[in-house]
Amino acid sequence: MSARRARGPLQRVRRRSRELLEQVEALREECAAPAPGQREALSLRCMQLKKLVDENTNALRDLKKADEPAPVGNYNQRKEEEEKLLLKLSQQLQKLVLALDQDNTTKKSSVDKHHQKGPQSEDENEEENESEDEESSEEKDSEEAEDDDDEEDKLLDDPNVKECIAVGNFDAQQEGDLTFTKGEILFIHDKKADGWWVAENSRGERGLVPRTYLAVHKEDDESPEQSEEQVEVVDETADGTEIKKRTDSHWSALRRAITENDTVEVLTTIGAVPAGFRLSTLFQLLEEGNQFRASHFLQPELTPSQLAFKDLVWDAEKDTISPRPTRVSLIVTLCGCKMIPLPGVSIQVLSRHVRFCLFDGNRVLSNIHTVRATWQPKAPQTWSFSPKVTGILPSLLDGDCFVRSNSLAADIGLLFELGITYIRNSTGERGELSCGWAFLKLFTSNGMPVPAKMYELPLNGGTPCERGVEVDPSISRRGSGVFQQFMALKKQPVLLLKLRALSVQSKDILYLLPETLIGSMCYSHLLLFYRQILGDALLKDRASLQSTDLICNPILATFPQLVDQPDLMDALRSAWADRERTLKRSEKRDAEFLKSLFVLVYHDSVFPLLHSTLLPPYKWAEEESEALRWKVIADFLRKSRENDGALQYLLAAENTHTAFDISELAYDFLGEARDDDSNV
Repeated sequence: MSARRARGPLQRVRRRSRELLEQVEALREECAAPAPGQREALSLRCMQLKKLVDENTNALRDLKKADEPAPVGNYNQRKEEEEKLLLKLSQQLQKLVLALDQDNTTKKSSVDKHHQKGPQSEDENEEENESEDEESSEEKDSEEAEDDDDEEDKLLDDPNVKECIAVGNFDAQQEGDLTFTKGEILFIHDKKADGWWVAENSRGERGLVPRTYLAVHKEDDESPEQSEEQVEVVDETADGTEIKKRTDSHWSALRRAITENDTVEVLTTIGAVPAGFRLSTLFQLLEEGNQFRASHFLQPELTPSQLAFKDLVWDAEKDTISPRPTRVSLIVTLCGCKMIPLPGVSIQVLSRHVRFCLFDGNRVLSNIHTVRATWQPKAPQTWSFSPKVTGILPSLLDGDCFVRSNSLAADIGLLFELGITYIRNSTGERGELSCGWAFLKLFTSNGMPVPAKMYELPLNGGTPCERGVEVDPSISRRGSGVFQQFMALKKQPVLLLKLRALSVQSKDILYLLPETLIGSMCYSHLLLFYRQILGDALLKDRASLQSTDLICNPILATFPQLVDQPDLMDALRSAWADRERTLKRSEKRDAEFLKSLFVLVYHDSVFPLLHSTLLPPYKWAEEESEALRWKVIADFLRKSRENDGALQYLLAAENTHTAFDISELAYDFLGEARDDDSNV
């Protein structure tokens, strides 16, 4: 009789995971209907079980394929599936602990209040019985007052009621708010559900005002002298009312998109754009600063203690940075857009594009990535994207994009915003409009990733904070019959995209990139070189890990600037492809040689262009500027190839460069590194 074959390390971990899964399911059933006094014990069991799950997760991450006694098929895939299961169990236990602790706190507070109340004396009981009649009459009066208040609130929230009167003084809290005084008449343009309404005063000034400071303005109201006492009472209520705080940390961009809607209203009135178009929300966020650009997320992230790097860890065995799988690691392929409404002839479209980012329903969790679309005059309502950019095609057209994130948000997903950059023919005014938006959740309700397949997402009008707005309402109003509704459904705008799992080759590159980043697949290998050079400088070559001295490295100091300028990234990609074609097979397998060669290519291609006076500043969707920049870039790359380097170009008298100091060539990792943000 043959001996039973011993289990391999992966099989033992998987068996342990199944045991933990059964224990978690049993514990969840007990927590659903806990016995009296058992909540603290259940909470302790949850924490102990979570510790076991975390230990099993660490054991799984330490496994290697070489440790298996026999070949295991789909080893990496099985390992990833097991890690996702353990992550799901850990999240479920964390939620149970929070729920049990909250219930315990509520129960204790109610018990304390009961003990503080104490027994009542007989005299107090008699006084309460005597006051019951008075309280009942007061309750009736208060109910009548509440009914009046409810009717007043309903009338105030009526969208047809536009004129309101201020019942208290309000000073603007931040840019975009409207200051007003008590008794001032305000005209309401837009009543938002969050309690901040767009109002205009008698001087034509417009801004956001809190709903709690307003009342319906009636033409037959009493004079201010006669109703002074009543107004004073309402004023005290307004000053004492807590204004509803804005929960969106990126409200400033949404507020600006709302308060600047005059442009969109004018364009809609003259028929230049459909009623569902709005100012672009994601473009507003990009204009606010560097916070949502790829250059920001490319920097290493510090741990909460700020004594180490969270997403940059050194592997001493392989003498390079360690790969880091993330909760979200996938490839998004933009396939096309159909039935996008056409703007009118009074505006000229300069660019059609899709901007997208990671979004949890409240906050933007990543950089905002832009992909430009192409279209044909014969089918102007159809946008298309390049599925795989190679050769001289610009990376801005690359429809293949990688997405990475380690956020634990349950509602995390991809927010897509279709947009156009336009210029008005009559005034020359430029702007950015949203043609619709869509949201794709990346995890199901039970915490499992959505399947990798083709998706057809219907587009919504308005901004992501609005609901029930159509991109073009005129389509759904063209008929009420079944056939007309069917035809209207076929004419609704949609976005076509495909989610793809990572291949082995893609994992080798993307797992070494920052934990949170969205970018184009066509230059992902260039980002890998940057991360490897960054790891060498911060973790390997630094004299002391406690040293905070500046690091003299032009690539680390200037590469993030390239990521925000697609044409310079294309120049580096083209120069590297030309050099890579001349390499031998053995040289392509030598990581250190490739790294040193990348440094030479960088200095001979894009680094001199960053300070060239011949290269105009990068401007979005300006055809003349883009053409001139590409002409300068192409001319420099040609001369660099002919002269076997950029030295002769740099020494030529006709080529001038802007002045710079040594700080522009030094990398200050403390100044550039990102602080830890557990929500991202």
